[in-house]
Amino acid sequence: MRPSALGGRRWVVAGAIALLLRFRRLRVRREIREDIHQAFIALGCAIICRRRLKT
Repeated sequence: MRPSALGGRRWVVAGAIALLLRFRRLRVRREIREDIHQAFIALGCAIICRRRLKT
């Protein structure tokens, strides 16, 4: 792959992580159990997808 193609994919991943970190529960992890943290990540992804589809 060309380096320019890799940069485009990296931007998509960085943007997705930035969107997830807008949620305070995901920015500062206070959950001890991994399954609860994964559930909050899934919920955050669902909210982001819903907002994208709504516009």
